[in-house]
Amino acid sequence: MFSKFTSILQHAVEALAPSLPLQEDFVYHWKAITHYYIETSDDKAPVTDTNIPSHLEQMLDILIQEENERESGETGPCMEYLLHHKILETLYTLGKADCPPGMKQQVLSFYTKLLGRIRQPLLPHINVHRPVQKLIRLCGEVLTAPTENEEIQFLCIVCAKLKQDPYLVNFFLEVKQDPVLHSYRRQVSSQAAETTLNKSKAGASGSSIPVRESISGKLKEPSASSASDTGQTELTGEPGAATNNETESTEQTSEEPASVNTLHIPSQNKTAAEESASVNTLHIPSQNEPAANCPNQDYNLVNSLLNLTRSPDGRIVVKACEGLMLLVSLPEPAAAKCLTENTALCELLTERLTVFYKALPQSMDPLDIETVESVNWGLDAYSGKEDTTAFPGKRALISFLSWLDYCDQLIKEAQKTAAVTLARYVRERFFVSVMEPQLMQTSEIGILTSTALLNRLIRQVTSGALLQETIYFILGEQREPETLAGINSYPLRHRLIEHCDHLSDEISIMTLRMFEHLLQKPSEHIIYNLVIRNLEERNYTEYKPPCQEDKDMVENGQIAGAIDLEEDPLFTDLSPGNRLSADWLSGSPPQTPDHTKSDGKTEVHKIVNSFLCLVPDEAKSSYHVEGTGYDTYLRDAHRQFREFCAFCTRWEWPGAPKTFEKCRLDAAFFEGHFLKVLFDRMGRILDQPYDVNLQVTSVLSKLSMFPHPHIHEYLLDPYINLAPGCRSLFSVIVRVVGDLMLRIQRIPDFTPKLLQVRKRLLGMDPEDAVIDHSTLLEGVIVLEEFCKELAAIAFVKFHASTTP
Repeated sequence: MFSKFTSILQHAVEALAPSLPLQEDFVYHWKAITHYYIETSDDKAPVTDTNIPSHLEQMLDILIQEENERESGETGPCMEYLLHHKILETLYTLGKADCPPGMKQQVLSFYTKLLGRIRQPLLPHINVHRPVQKLIRLCGEVLTAPTENEEIQFLCIVCAKLKQDPYLVNFFLEVKQDPVLHSYRRQVSSQAAETTLNKSKAGASGSSIPVRESISGKLKEPSASSASDTGQTELTGEPGAATNNETESTEQTSEEPASVNTLHIPSQNKTAAEESASVNTLHIPSQNEPAANCPNQDYNLVNSLLNLTRSPDGRIVVKACEGLMLLVSLPEPAAAKCLTENTALCELLTERLTVFYKALPQSMDPLDIETVESVNWGLDAYSGKEDTTAFPGKRALISFLSWLDYCDQLIKEAQKTAAVTLARYVRERFFVSVMEPQLMQTSEIGILTSTALLNRLIRQVTSGALLQETIYFILGEQREPETLAGINSYPLRHRLIEHCDHLSDEISIMTLRMFEHLLQKPSEHIIYNLVIRNLEERNYTEYKPPCQEDKDMVENGQIAGAIDLEEDPLFTDLSPGNRLSADWLSGSPPQTPDHTKSDGKTEVHKIVNSFLCLVPDEAKSSYHVEGTGYDTYLRDAHRQFREFCAFCTRWEWPGAPKTFEKCRLDAAFFEGHFLKVLFDRMGRILDQPYDVNLQVTSVLSKLSMFPHPHIHEYLLDPYINLAPGCRSLFSVIVRVVGDLMLRIQRIPDFTPKLLQVRKRLLGMDPEDAVIDHSTLLEGVIVLEEFCKELAAIAFVKFHASTTP
């Protein structure tokens, strides 16, 4: 109480007394702090009961005022005094010893405000970055410490300064075995400090402050031989390398105030066991470990932030994560290398992903996983009591997705080489080690949950490096054409594609949805791995050079090289007198060998009609319902195609198919595992549930959107001459329609029932009505709509290719 009264009285006297020059005032406040250690006999009283906080605040105000009164970048005598007399070193020593109690908080706050409020660059000066470096090591040593808030504020301001001047990060990479780099840092430090003080020396030649007298022997510094006090780590492994003490002695000048070396503060040295326990929780290399674990450098700024990410205080964790994000974005290669190789950042990302993932329930509703609100890291505050849409595991799911978002954003902001390393680590230590066993299991419930989580992960990832590793994890890195015998070369890819045709419709739908979202990601490897690599040689075609005889046959109304559908086993029931056969066959497109050379409008008109006429009129129902015509698909097709083109343009795909002369047409054709499963599913469209059919056709329409000439030819060109034993999307649909024509004849009142089912699907008819053959009828409706969608895609793609 008496100390507080003294402080108030002192402020009143200072307010009434005539103002001193800033320099004298600054020295007065600093001497008042140092005299406290001479005069006081009670080192147990908290610092808040002394005048030290007030003096520190006055010193800071003086430095700010001095800078405001001078030209930009000019150093005043007060700042020179602070630097020359190593005041920050002394304050670090006081803060480390926390004498009087609470001094560490005051020192951290002073450092934070000094770096944050002073505009001129201070960190390049050795008498600033060296004590800052030492103080960094004190942060995060003890979790839930009373100084956590000040520690994180200090670390974040240092990170912000490094973000402004990235080269400064080299001062915070502590050399372990590389004396050359250590010498370089000292040289850069000296040059930077000389540049910083250059302007002020000319005008301040007669204003230097004499070195103040040594304070009594009561104030002595703890042993300067410990590596943790000096800020420099002993150089080992090199013959003749200077020891830490030698380095300290060469860096100190004869002008250093004696008080810095005579302050006696109660030491709080830790035992080796205590240090190991506090440092190794996150597997951060301890200073006592062999140099082999940290072959080049230590990055204590990162290590301190990593320790603070384990704080139980969520605000501290968020601030520490923000600091890490600033550091990973620094462009310095040495910092990026040290960040990924000599810190526990990689482990932190993957370990927490693993912990959050394993905390999820073994069984979750896929709809809950898909529809849970999007989360941003650091903003995942969630209260289950206030959530009316809560479901079991929602809290754990939000935590997982929030940390995934942080990993994604961190890698997105990271320096290029660091981003690649971090993403690869996530793939190896989380995707492969944790997620893959879940995706490869045989339990249907487990497969469904893990696939839904993978689908959500794909949707959420936006960083290029992490997306690439995610794709490699799912599909592998192979780019050579597939063979039927080698489709199991990458087991996870094989298993996921097989799940598209799983006995469980839920698993099939979820896996197909996962691939649909994957196809919409801006990565060329996805579509190349799944489809294009198998179409590169165009060996799905049977090339026949056009001759005059073929042209004459076309002109006479005969189809050159056409397949005789009546000879196909699927169409043996079609007789010449069948009322469906003539109309349907007349709607099939004639295969013209020179169709690629015809005029554009005629050609696209023929292609569109080919798809629109595939389904016979007896199986069409859309014209009975308003707003379900072909034109309704054009707008959606135009929008989606524009989105696909936006990220496909940089892949430099050819504008036209590869010429037949350059193709290996004699090579055996295999459409690839993915298209094989999709075509097989498409062939069973009349016997599959409605939801499965919707998802299969949705994936195929996404594939058709890609502006690659071979994809367009294989999926959207009804006129190609298929090689023997090959099938295309159009040929698969032709066979489905042929099967449909046979079934229609065996279903009485087919058209009225079909229209009733369509109205029910549109919500225009009660759902409790029982309709025979509903699965077949729903399949017919999906087939009709899919043909209209393909026609719209073909039209939009042709229009885009002919528009300048």
